[in-house]
Parts: sequence; C-alpha cells; structure tokens
Amino acid sequence: MENSWAASGAAQGSAPGSASRSAFGRDLHLDLPGSGGIRAALLRALRDAVRSGRLAPGTRLPSSRSLAADLGIARNTVADAYAELVAEGWLSSRQGSGTRVAERAPARDAPGPARRTPSPVDRPRFDLTPGRPDVSSFPRTAWLAAARRALTAAPSDAFGYGDPCGRPELRTVLADYLARARGVRADPDRIVVCAGFMQGLGLLSRALRAGDGGPDGVSGSPGRMAIESYGLSFHRDVITRAGLGTVPLLVDEHGARTQELPALDDVRDIRAALLTPAHQFPTGVPLHPDRRAAAVNWARSTGGYILEDDYDGEFRYDRQPVGALQGLDPDHVVYLGTASKSLAPALRLAWMVLPDRLVDPVLALKRTGEWQSGSLEQLTLAEFLACGAYDRHLRGMRLRYRRRRDQLVAALADRAPHVHVSGIAAGLHAVLELPPGTEQSIVEAARWQGLALEGLNSFRAPSAPGTARDGLVVAYGTPPDHSFAGGLEALVRALPPGPEPEA
Repeated sequence: MENSWAASGAAQGSAPGSASRSAFGRDLHLDLPGSGGIRAALLRALRDAVRSGRLAPGTRLPSSRSLAADLGIARNTVADAYAELVAEGWLSSRQGSGTRVAERAPARDAPGPARRTPSPVDRPRFDLTPGRPDVSSFPRTAWLAAARRALTAAPSDAFGYGDPCGRPELRTVLADYLARARGVRADPDRIVVCAGFMQGLGLLSRALRAGDGGPDGVSGSPGRMAIESYGLSFHRDVITRAGLGTVPLLVDEHGARTQELPALDDVRDIRAALLTPAHQFPTGVPLHPDRRAAAVNWARSTGGYILEDDYDGEFRYDRQPVGALQGLDPDHVVYLGTASKSLAPALRLAWMVLPDRLVDPVLALKRTGEWQSGSLEQLTLAEFLACGAYDRHLRGMRLRYRRRRDQLVAALADRAPHVHVSGIAAGLHAVLELPPGTEQSIVEAARWQGLALEGLNSFRAPSAPGTARDGLVVAYGTPPDHSFAGGLEALVRALPPGPEPEA
C-alpha cells in the first residue's frame, strides 16, 4: 500500500486525520511506500526527490505542520525527518526562512571522451537569415498600454473559449485598417483570425482539397496548388500534408509567370495559386501589373482562387506600397496577412479575408479542434490598431529598416562593388546576386566568420524547372541595432574579391 499526497491541498481526497488540512503552504508531491515505516519512507522520498533534481537547490519545502497535515501523519515525524536530512546535508534550515534544499555542488560527470571545442560554425555570433523582424524593437510600452485598456473594457465572454472567426472587435478594426492601408475590400463577417499564417494556409488547403474531388467531395482528382518556384519549403509541406499536390510556377524579374496558369491548369487540375504579389519571397520583385491581371483572369475563368500572402506589404521604401491584389476581385482572391513581420511572431496572430463561398468550409474545419489565437491578444491588437499605435510603430520600423538597407547597399558599393543587390527597396531582406557556382562556398565562408546566412537556392522548389540562380538572401531586418554593424562586417569579409582591374 502506498501513501501518495501532494502537500498543501493539491491531492485528491483526504488523508486520515486531515479534516483540517492546511489551506496554506507549498505544494509537494511525495510517494510514501507502505513498508518500512512512515518515517523511513518519508526520508527515502525526500532524498530521492533531491537526488533526482526534482527538488532543486534552494527550493523551499512546506512547513512540518503543512506537510504532516497533507500526508496524514504526525507533525513530529516530519520534523524529525527534516532534522535528520539537515544533519546529513540534504536540507538546510534557518530561523525565519524555513527549510530548504541545501545548496550542494553538482555531482561530477564520469570521465568520458574529450569534448570537441565549439567552432564559429556551431555558434554564429550574427544572424542575417530571413523569417522574422527585429524582435528587440517590439513596442512593449505601447502594447502594454493597449493591453490594459483592452482588458479593462473586455466583456465577460472574452474569457471563454472564443469564436472560431475571432473576436468581433478585432475583425471590425481589421476591416477598416486593411481597406485604408492595403486596398483590401473586406467585411468583418468574411475575416477569420488564425493562430499564424501556417494555420490559415493549412485550413485553406484542406478546404480546397475537400471541396472538389477530395475525401468529402463528389469525385475527381485531389487537385493541385500552383506555388512560386522560389518560396518557403514549409509552406509547400503544409499544402501537401493537406492532400494537395504542388506545381511550381516559374519566377523571373517580373515575379511569378501567372500567364502560364491556364496551360498548367489544362494538364494539372490547378485549384489555387499561392503568390506573394507585393514583394516576392525571396527574390524581392513585385508582380508585374500584366501578371496581376493574368492571375485574376485565370481565377475568374476557372473558378479557382489566388491565395495572396501579403507577409510584408506594409514595408515599401522607394514609393507607396502597391495595393493588395485582393482589391481586384474579392470573390476569387483570398487575402492573408499577419502580425509576425510587423510586430512579432510570438503573438501568433494572422487573418484571412475570404470570398463568401469559402467562409463556411473554412470555419467548419476550424471548429474541429484547430488552435485559436488568445482572445486577450486579439483585443489588445484591436485596441493597438484603433488608437493609431500600429501605424506609428510601422512608420518607425520603416525608417529603421530603410536605414539598414541603405547601410547594406553602401557597404557593398564600397567594399564589394561587383556584388549586385536585386529586387525593390522593400521588406526585411535583400537578395545579393552571385556568380554561378559560388553560393554554397560563400555561405560556408560566412559561417566561419560567425555569420548565419542562407543562399537563394535553399528556397527553390526541388521540382522547379529551369536553371537555378546563385545568390544570398540577406535579412537586414532580423538583427537588433547593436549587432547589425558586426553582421554587415562579417558579410563583406565572406564575399569573394572582385575581378582584378584591367591594366
């Protein structure tokens, strides 16, 4: 028989003689074997908890009175066990601070093979890999003020499980903001808040898979989604896990070749195309106006959809940002936005503006157990948008990122003029064009400079036709201000020298 209790009221039921169990103290779970006596069992349980690390040095234990009440044993038994463990060095006791686990030196590891000394390859000092903003610039003070106002005004239902659509306060404010800032034709009833872009893409892929010829459809093939030949591998993974195939759509200096969608559709059953029209990721070019029109025309003529990933559309430095593609045809373009680049990935806040006929299928899937963004974060973002703090933050970050891009371009012009920066002045990264066959060696050289860097080819779809381009995707938006100069210095050191000047 075992006596297993969690001290200070955390156990289920009641221990014998504990009608007045302590309602104060600290929780402590102990398993006391029935054999060998209670005192000996208590000593073994406490030693084992300390020896295993479950009770760390400095941890304060419950008082002898609390632990005795919770275990249903005599207080003197606990007091004697504590005293013996203090004498043995397992515990320490000081007047006024209670009984604690003693600060003991950690046991030495057994001798083993010599450990390899970490190299710069293992521990990069600088990070210029894309995928996130400068999180050190998160507007903590303004966000905290918005959170306080939002929490004060929050209705009681905000503390429940929430609606799969998202909080109505956020959807209403988002509809106004997206119309004003991105040219999106949005209605709050067609906005669905997601726990990040990946969740939104997964929901859409599953809805498209089930809608025609999928496991919940009538007949036909599972269908495919056209994807840009350069993009993120985990986006492709989300689509394929949902049951859709992927077909690469070539990208050139004018963006994705959307004029080829009809020909692909004839032989590949394309149901949707995932595009980054404002600023193609990662090549950095905007979708040409003719190709924007071609994408929308294809969707209209086939009943398909364009999934518009507007991941950094608010960051354009040489002119006003191009309006969202969704504004051309809200019935055939799904707009996907996120706070991951404008604020921080940790917020897990993204949104979809859906055509009417996709709202019910997407919500039906979301109700089956998909994670939802926290209501309090949604209310805070709604307040952050409504009070103008979001616009102010974006203006400040545009200036910061533009300065960094200018620094990058100036450093290359001064020390590596043979390296060309392609793409428009926008977003949080730039592409450095390289001679064929040099990309991997430069990435390795950067690692030995203590710099984490990614090559352009790491973003190329494996099945993409045509010739691969060598280049570097340099994320000037990733590092905090204090480390950007060092990262830039490591970058230019890693670049190969230019051609010798002619005599």
